[in-house]
Amino acid sequence: MKVVVLGAGLMGKEVARDLVASEKVEKIILADVTPEKGHEFVQALGTDKIDVAALDATSDEALRQIMAQGNVVVNALFYEFNERVAKAAIEVGVHAVDLGGHIGGITENILNLSEEAAAKKVTIIPDLGVAPGMINILAGYGATKLDKVESIKLYVGGIPTDPKPPLKYTQVFSLEGVFDHYTEPSKAIQKGKLTEVESLTGIEPIYFEGFGVLEAFYTSGGISTLYKTFPNIKTLEYKTIRYKGHADHFKLLAELGFLSKNNMVQIEGRDVSVRSVVREALKKKLDIGNNVDAVLLRAIIAGEKNEEQMTYEYEMIVRKDEEANVTAMARATANTISIVAQMIGNGEIDQRGVFPPEQIVPGRAFIKEMSKRGVVIKETSHRSAMIVKW
Repeated sequence: MKVVVLGAGLMGKEVARDLVASEKVEKIILADVTPEKGHEFVQALGTDKIDVAALDATSDEALRQIMAQGNVVVNALFYEFNERVAKAAIEVGVHAVDLGGHIGGITENILNLSEEAAAKKVTIIPDLGVAPGMINILAGYGATKLDKVESIKLYVGGIPTDPKPPLKYTQVFSLEGVFDHYTEPSKAIQKGKLTEVESLTGIEPIYFEGFGVLEAFYTSGGISTLYKTFPNIKTLEYKTIRYKGHADHFKLLAELGFLSKNNMVQIEGRDVSVRSVVREALKKKLDIGNNVDAVLLRAIIAGEKNEEQMTYEYEMIVRKDEEANVTAMARATANTISIVAQMIGNGEIDQRGVFPPEQIVPGRAFIKEMSKRGVVIKETSHRSAMIVKW
């Protein structure tokens, strides 16, 4: 198969690294507005599998020309491009996957293209990062083991292994995206009803071995399409994991308006975005540098199986690969989207149309492929009670 990777940032390069290792991938086109980044990466990797191309993703024609050169397209651009890339994929007749960014209805718009995609015999799967993405795949997999799903609780966080006050956080992906997830409302199903809860609220303790007691709180985007896939369950919620105290610090910034996209001030006669200033200032403070990060994940899916209450739990702790200098977030995210892209390319996923990850990605095979890459997802299960029917 021939794979086009859009974006030569951290995630795009790590996707390309994983694709290079696959015998079934014959050629990779790594396209970016700054092709120099791609050339430097390819030179360091020492491979002839990757061709680097210049791409202005704001041009639909440029997108179509690049994308038409592959069988499968991996979209590692910022999520504002996701809908544009999906439409281009349908136009040129190639399969496509993206890293998600369930803000502002982007993923819903892509899902609405399903009939058009099926007519062109292409498969499009949005939301293939960690959350959304891996978390959806695991939720869907756990649900297949139950006769009736009653509750899905999801927890994910990318954190430093050596936290520094006051925020105890390092930047592992776009701060612009972090701000969106902290300020947009979070969808949840509570007591069987779909609702919206304020992000940075609902703080609860959560324990991971080696990290102790952390905190988890609501943030937007995490449940992505799950509320549509499982509309009749009693509980569905997603929370982000951080060190204790993190949510309160960012809630203060949000309440002061520092994270608002509409907060403008005048400085020396010029309009300045407060959010942009805060973002750039925090980039310096939160630069990951050579620090070691970790991604923690827990998915708890509960319901009925053979007239018993059953719970399936999936847990992952992955740390930075210091030898290869690849962050934990990049390992978890890039491997997820690369594996699914290859499943489409090699025919393991053969349904055509647009699908959320939980409906189409085979969970067992996905867990196996992640394990091959050193990302271990543990499954545990337990019975809690016999259901007595009168």
